[in-house]
Amino acid sequence: MNENRPVTVIRPKSGWFDLNLKELTGYKDLIFLFVKRNFVSLYKQTVLGPAWAIIQPLLTTVVFSLVFGNIAGLAADGVPTFIFYLPANVIWGYFSGCLTQTSNTFIANSGILGKVYFPRLVMPISTVMSKLIDFAIQYSFMIIFVVYFAVTKSIHPNWYILMTPVLILQLAMLSLGLGIIISAATTKYRDLRMLVGFGVQLWMYATPVAYDMFSITGFAPGGKYYGLYMCNPVTPIVNIFRYGYLGIGGVDWFHYCISWIVTIAVLFIGVVLFSRVEKTFMDTV
Repeated sequence: MNENRPVTVIRPKSGWFDLNLKELTGYKDLIFLFVKRNFVSLYKQTVLGPAWAIIQPLLTTVVFSLVFGNIAGLAADGVPTFIFYLPANVIWGYFSGCLTQTSNTFIANSGILGKVYFPRLVMPISTVMSKLIDFAIQYSFMIIFVVYFAVTKSIHPNWYILMTPVLILQLAMLSLGLGIIISAATTKYRDLRMLVGFGVQLWMYATPVAYDMFSITGFAPGGKYYGLYMCNPVTPIVNIFRYGYLGIGGVDWFHYCISWIVTIAVLFIGVVLFSRVEKTFMDTV
């Protein structure tokens, strides 16, 4: 008998926080396998394939430019309408995509859960990472327009663009935490699946994606609803991202720090709730 063989010990879960986060490092190959599966299955049997990652934000930006920019006049003054909406649509698309797919990940993969053991957090983490591929494609597409408009002096990018990795990491953490909370709840209450898409759509309108908050009296700094509006953790992220690449708007460090506190709290609550629900996963999924 070979006494040097690796041994995996599976123990029953007890308590509120029994997740072995170190265990995830041993399943990094499985995470990348899920990332590849998610990306390939998304564009499988499509004519344009990954080109849809560019077409979607492009069409959304064109619609926003026509409806909210030209007709409603909600875009910022001094910059072309198209480039005003493009960065916000790209970064919001990453967040909404992660949140929507993560919130459905356990129901969508229910057929795998009862067949083999692996840390269940592998699935939502792989979803967030697979969405990074789409974001990378859309970001590269956005940079082409940013460079063009910067050369023509229509926009003025600044050093805040260096915060892009931090902003994306925060969005990944926030969407992961919220997605885990929703997915854990949907194992018992399937109605939440119907509300996720609608809720994400409402959240977008509560975030300065389709309009310039600095040109709206009540939402601008010093406005009546500014403090309440900035409690949305995604709002400071969008403002910093847009300010870095376009040079318009402003940065509120106080509310951005609050945004980080909310992000960490949501992620922690999500992991704790998942640890609790995981004990009866297969009984309800």
